[in-house]
Amino acid sequence: MAASLFKWFYLILLGLPVGRYGANAPHPLYISVLEINHNAKEKTLEISCKIFTSDLEIVLEKLAHGKVDLSDAASKKATDKWIADYVAQHLQLTVDGRVVSYHFAGSEKEADGTWSYFQAEGVASVKKLGITNSILYDRFSQEINIMHVTVGGEKKSTRLNYPDRQVDLQF
Repeated sequence: MAASLFKWFYLILLGLPVGRYGANAPHPLYISVLEINHNAKEKTLEISCKIFTSDLEIVLEKLAHGKVDLSDAASKKATDKWIADYVAQHLQLTVDGRVVSYHFAGSEKEADGTWSYFQAEGVASVKKLGITNSILYDRFSQEINIMHVTVGGEKKSTRLNYPDRQVDLQF
């Protein structure tokens, strides 16, 4: 669902076809989509984050100390580490007041965006989920972070507009 929402924002709100101005061209809307699903059976939080590829490459250049190309298969191991480090710096989660650590599970690039995947283990239940999300805030003051969270079949969606960083969701 987030993938179709992401493309809808890009195509409808911008009125631009994907690729019209090239991968690194500026665009008037800066958005990321975060999905968090609680898997009660596995006692995990499954976390997916989609960011415009060109925007992600720009912020990763600080970590890489040089040019980043997420299309380059030869540098996938390095770019995955940079993605994991970047998201860890800009996304913090608490469950019922307890800080939750998560690990990187992989990434994949689509035409206009890059998905990164993470997992937090040992999360048996969720009554309150605190999210601190500042993804791309270090680069774009117009950033909008949309978040979809599903716990026990109940889905809640919210967004954070720069400079807002924190939200608590009750389940």
